[in-house]
Amino acid sequence: MDRANGSTFSGFILLGFSNRPHLETALFVVILVIYFLSFLGNGTIILLSMVDARLHTPMYFFLSNLSFMDLCLTTCTVPQTLVNFKEKAKTITYGGCVTQLFIALGLGGVECVLLSVMAYDRYAAVCRPLHYTTIMHPQLCLQLIVTAWLTGFGNSVVQTALTMTLPLCGKNQLDHFFCEVPVMLKLACTDTSINEAELFAVSVFFLVVPLSLILVSYGHITRAVLKIKSAQGRRKAFGTCGSHLMVVIIFFGTLISMYLQPPSSYSQDLNKSIALFYTLVTPLLNPLIYTLRNKEVHGALRRLVGRTAESRES
Repeated sequence: MDRANGSTFSGFILLGFSNRPHLETALFVVILVIYFLSFLGNGTIILLSMVDARLHTPMYFFLSNLSFMDLCLTTCTVPQTLVNFKEKAKTITYGGCVTQLFIALGLGGVECVLLSVMAYDRYAAVCRPLHYTTIMHPQLCLQLIVTAWLTGFGNSVVQTALTMTLPLCGKNQLDHFFCEVPVMLKLACTDTSINEAELFAVSVFFLVVPLSLILVSYGHITRAVLKIKSAQGRRKAFGTCGSHLMVVIIFFGTLISMYLQPPSSYSQDLNKSIALFYTLVTPLLNPLIYTLRNKEVHGALRRLVGRTAESRES
């Protein structure tokens, strides 16, 4: 592809953490362990949601979709990062960069929408318990999931096309560990003010709007919980809601700090650390936070282990 003054453009160099060579081995081990635990946790949720009939509810339908997205997001970015830690030529092909950008951006958009859907689901369960099954019927749940996927990847098609057609004038060194829109904009050798304004508007839609809806939903949930007469019940409900909000704030907070600032003000070292949170830490926290205190998941896991043990004995 001719992208650099008539010469053949083959790909990009992902600098990653090469400016901190003494940290690369430690980061390789930490990222590998987190990736393994995230894969195990999210894979377990998907498996349990499929095989256990008691988990065939809207909450676990949404949660299994969230786990699938987290698996795809980490698999999209982590293997390439781990390979580059061990190679001197930290390269990624042009096609690989386009694919990584498209998938990561799409999945990020889907997750933003899905988290707001999950907050609405919890609002309906807590504040409208008598009408919950009527409100969150299977057809609506499917429509919400399809909408989330179409919205996220529809935006990704536009953003990827706008970003990857910018002239680079031979520059191919990305000071990041994967291909991401703000980093690509900073690499461009033309005025990107229109792209930045468009990215800001889209980021408000995918970040500020869903976060606002989530906070409103949990505000109603908090008001309902305060009406619970049992102190133990209130503590349990607040503990669950608090842990959910913690994951939401980490995910949206890191993305907002990355996408709602102009590329000219980026601190690359800080942004690489921020990117690790929403590509690695949040996918690990999601299965832990949403299922750690969940007796239904614990019971489903015990039943699955029991059936597996019985089948081996027979």
